Amino acid sequence: MTTTASATFSLDGWDEAPYEQLAEGRKLTRASVKQTFSGDIAGDGAVEWLMAYRPDDTADYVGLQRITGTLGGKSGTFVLSTAGTFDGQTASGTWTVLAGSGTDELAGLTGTGTFTAPSGGEPTVTLDYDL
Repeated sequence: MTTTASATFSLDGWDEAPYEQLAEGRKLTRASVKQTFSGDIAGDGAVEWLMAYRPDDTADYVGLQRITGTLGGKSGTFVLSTAGTFDGQTASGTWTVLAGSGTDELAGLTGTGTFTAPSGGEPTVTLDYDL
C-alpha cells in the first residue's frame, strides 16, 4: 500500500562553486547542501547537486540526496536521485528512492516524489512510498 509523506525543510548550509565557466555567462557548478526536514519526513538531509546555468541565471540540476531520520515514524537512512529546474525564482523537481538504499526500519523503501523551493519561501516536499 502506497503512503504519501509531506514535509518542509530548512537550508542549513549551501556551498556552491563553479567547476567550469562556459561561453556567454553559462557555467557548470557543484553545490553541497545541508537541510533539516520536518513533518512526515523528519531529520537531516545532505545533497550534492550538479547544476548547469544559462546566461539568465536559470538552471537545470541533478543530484544525490541522503536523508537520515524518520519517514512515517520509522527510522533509518535512504538516498534519493533528484532532478529539477530553477526558473530564477523557484527550484522544483522530482526525486526517486534509490533501490537498496534504505537502512534499519526503512530497508526495502521504494518511492517517488516532488519538491518545490521558492526563493524566500518555505520549501515543501512529497514522497509517495512503499515499505
